[in-house]
Amino acid sequence: MIEDLESAITRQVVSQLEEMGIKPRKIHRNLQVKKLIDLIVEKNEGVLTANGAISVRTGKYTGRSPDDRFIVDDEQTHDSVDWGKINHPFQENKFDKIFDKMKRHIEDKEIFIFDGFVGADLEYRLPIRIITDHAWQSLFVKQLFIRPSAAELESHKPEYTLIALNDFKATPEVDGTRTEVFILLNYTKKTVLIGATPYAGEIKKALFSVMNYILPPKGIFPMHCSANIGKNGNTALFFGLSGTGKTTLSADPNRMLIGDDEHGWSDKGIFNFEGGCYAKCINLNREAEPQIWDAIRSGAVLENVVIDKKAMPDFNDGIITENTRAAYPLDYIPGAVIPSLGGNPKVIIFLTADAFGVMPPIARLTKEGAMYHFMSGYTSKLAGTERGITEPRATFSECFGAPFMSRHASVYAKLLGEKITKYKTVVYLINTGWSGGPYGIGKRMNIHHTRRMVTAALTGELDTVRYRHDEIFNFDVPTTCPGVPPEVLNPRNTWSEKDAYDLSARKLAQMFVENFEKFGAVSEEIRDAGPQI
Repeated sequence: MIEDLESAITRQVVSQLEEMGIKPRKIHRNLQVKKLIDLIVEKNEGVLTANGAISVRTGKYTGRSPDDRFIVDDEQTHDSVDWGKINHPFQENKFDKIFDKMKRHIEDKEIFIFDGFVGADLEYRLPIRIITDHAWQSLFVKQLFIRPSAAELESHKPEYTLIALNDFKATPEVDGTRTEVFILLNYTKKTVLIGATPYAGEIKKALFSVMNYILPPKGIFPMHCSANIGKNGNTALFFGLSGTGKTTLSADPNRMLIGDDEHGWSDKGIFNFEGGCYAKCINLNREAEPQIWDAIRSGAVLENVVIDKKAMPDFNDGIITENTRAAYPLDYIPGAVIPSLGGNPKVIIFLTADAFGVMPPIARLTKEGAMYHFMSGYTSKLAGTERGITEPRATFSECFGAPFMSRHASVYAKLLGEKITKYKTVVYLINTGWSGGPYGIGKRMNIHHTRRMVTAALTGELDTVRYRHDEIFNFDVPTTCPGVPPEVLNPRNTWSEKDAYDLSARKLAQMFVENFEKFGAVSEEIRDAGPQI
């Protein structure tokens, strides 16, 4: 039985499922938001908050399980996937056996289907089908991915199918998984299997991983970045790991949001992979982030957010997890660009939060320097953020998204370099970390100064100022920036102990060099564009 409220019911859907051996008791396909909300409440999967959002709990899995993510190692992937600590190989026959078990598991159950797309560009979008065993996850994917029109839904033929069953657990000693949880990517069979973890971020990032694998051979650069566009049509990209300020700095009242997390760059320009946002909301407040605050309303999905006695979200309470999340459609953001497309960017911003306090607040990178820092993906963890960390610790996540990159980092860096050359894109590295000393001694970069530097980069004000060459980090640093005190631009001048600065700077440079060794045979031009010791 199929419940399909947004298109005519066709035998094609049932036939497509039967071809895969999927024969559930009942099918809900592309239900309207209100119907999904009603089912979520009826099934006690979540509660309706006073502001209309649906609040759910994901049990003990409040974040991704990267060590339980595997890629099927077969003839197609054996030489194209960058196997190692991130991309773990999985046997093809084991995948088939787990898939058979999952199909038997849902024979007597109801499932929820979302048919839609990843990718706002009609030429490069990926038709997807997401099958879940919970109504709330179907609402999540409906809000996060790109919805089809009625006509598109009627003729929808999924190229990739993702099946996420919260209630199905693997048996590691039999199934070949590490634990009961699994995220299995089969690029040859174009199927993704997720089991035992209700955390919806696994669905989002699994499909991001798919795009990161299938787009490079087409000459399209997949990116873990936010993107916005100015009133004059100038597109900008913001790359950065957690805590670097990517969301904050890309949210600009004078610019329009293209997307907050995942994009592709073709010869036509930038396109968002998603149709929604998945925002962190720990300590969210209306004054600092009004757009996100106002987007958490009817139809939004809250993950692991504490709800108070008045049925209102308490964003300051992290007792469940610090990784509280909100999912909502892109059109909940005022002025968002829909369809979420932009031209070829003239400016790219790499963000880092250097807790050693030695990197300048802004530097201009050459093409090779941009490729080097893109592959490095540097930021730092702070003392006290994790048990055992007593001083700032360098963190390197290649391509600013290592957990989702199936191919070698050089593949993505090569695409970046080609785009920079073709479109004369200027790349800046902005440090939102510390100045005047390391974390605990120095101070965090002034956000107003950082915003002014971002604006200067985007408007071309930095094209005409003088630069000095930083001999340790091997990039060019502006000596002036409109609206920023000159002394701020040279981090050495902000330290009272110059020798201590020199020592710390060389120490961080050494970390860059040692980290880069893992990439193996990389061109000397790229390697030589990094820090020098």
